[in-house]
Amino acid sequence: MRIVVAEDLYLLRDGMVRLIEAYGHQVVATATTGPETLDALLKWRPDVAVVDVRMPPTQSDEGLRAALAARGELPGLPVLILSQYVEQLYARELLADGTGGIGYFLKESVFDADQFIDALERVAGGGTAMDPVVIAKLLSSGSSNRRLERLTEREHSVLGLMAEGLSNQAIARRLFLSESTIGKYTTSMFGKLGITDDDDNHRRVLAVLAYLNEP
Repeated sequence: MRIVVAEDLYLLRDGMVRLIEAYGHQVVATATTGPETLDALLKWRPDVAVVDVRMPPTQSDEGLRAALAARGELPGLPVLILSQYVEQLYARELLADGTGGIGYFLKESVFDADQFIDALERVAGGGTAMDPVVIAKLLSSGSSNRRLERLTEREHSVLGLMAEGLSNQAIARRLFLSESTIGKYTTSMFGKLGITDDDDNHRRVLAVLAYLNEP
């Protein structure tokens, strides 16, 4: 994959570059400010970008706003936000276009290299990779979604794990159920949410977006 890394802290940025290249991917550009991030994303159109939220010049939300602006110019541009903070408003804006290719992890929640690279690859493929803490904050700040009210408690659990980016097999292990049982829950869930697309990966993204977005 061709990857842009936007992070102002040298040690963290250099560590991510080395890690990504150790897994056989290419870092085509790095950025240390919000404006540099936007320029790099529009110039290189990477397969996926890793973007910090708070970057110079003001250390507020420049990285996240740059990612939003880039996706406005390049719809569906895959972006993995890796930050110390959850910016709820902008996180919802990232999800709002419904195209997927979005991840949002807190730096403290990434425990190993495989988890990080797996999240990058899922986002690059148009999927989602969401930190459970980010999911909780987004849900706590949103209003009730009538479609979600139709789901059973178990279906909510399955959908929450799907939002984290887990496969049916991984969800089955987490809930101590068979994979076929999880398949039945997801089929029922898609029906209740009115999601009829034939592409299962796309259906999963649409379900996650319904889960995380306000109605």
